Amino acid sequence: MASNLIILDEYLESRKTLVDQALELYMPAESTEPPVIFRSARYSVFAGGKRLRPILCIGAAEAVGGPIDAVMPAACALEFIHTYSLIHDDLPAMDNDDTRRGKPTSHKVFGEAVAILAGDALLTDAFRLIAGRTPVGAVKAETLLQVIQEVALAAGWFGMVGGQVVDIESEGKAPEEKTLNFIHTRKTGALITVSLRAGALLGGADADALDALTEYGRHAGLAFQIADDILNVEGDAKALGKGTGSDRSRGKLTYPALVGVETSKRVAAELVEKAVEDLRPLDERAEPLRMIARFIVERKI
Repeated sequence: MASNLIILDEYLESRKTLVDQALELYMPAESTEPPVIFRSARYSVFAGGKRLRPILCIGAAEAVGGPIDAVMPAACALEFIHTYSLIHDDLPAMDNDDTRRGKPTSHKVFGEAVAILAGDALLTDAFRLIAGRTPVGAVKAETLLQVIQEVALAAGWFGMVGGQVVDIESEGKAPEEKTLNFIHTRKTGALITVSLRAGALLGGADADALDALTEYGRHAGLAFQIADDILNVEGDAKALGKGTGSDRSRGKLTYPALVGVETSKRVAAELVEKAVEDLRPLDERAEPLRMIARFIVERKI
């Protein structure tokens, strides 16, 4: 187990470095006019995220033998979308959070108006990245169009936005498993699943591999959000870089609220085992994804 963790740490760090380098390349400098929007966007993008979604995108491509260069624009686009969602989630109209990753949230530093616009810009620019920076000739045009459509679906009202709406509407209401799964599979799971599908499609996956990675994404995505729910109850606020206990104080619909912490841990562990099993059709190139699935429920941040 210890050696696997060391190997996973090395994999995550090496891929995170590649993603950070690409993000630096793709993002305009802070001096670009009007500078405040670029300062605010870069502030949130480079605030210290794990880069899980772009790493999953890269890992899926590698699992099917695809080149990293072909998926890097999409991987970074997914980080743009994730960052936009965090900026907007933190706003007073949403979760009203003051800190994120141990730093003041975007609206605390730049004001609500600029924070909203920074999120809007990141979401919009994500699609420019996929369409305009994917290496010419590396991917078929129809595949690129499919990826753009699927990412849009995962980010929009049939995915992350829809999940966020139901999350807000469910605050303070009696827990319901059907509603909870709707929120988690859309607010968090949709972007994780499409990260894997995008990487697989751009990496040249066949139908069986694409199906395997899709199912992996669905199980791992739900496990990730349950783990987040648990960390909000018993995580270390300093390590997380944000407050804990906020879900309960706001009456949010979470797995611990529905079934308790211990049962939530068991459900998350079962989902991880399903995710690992989903990858059975793939060879050793998918090993990083197997390790990431287990990392999801073992992480402390």
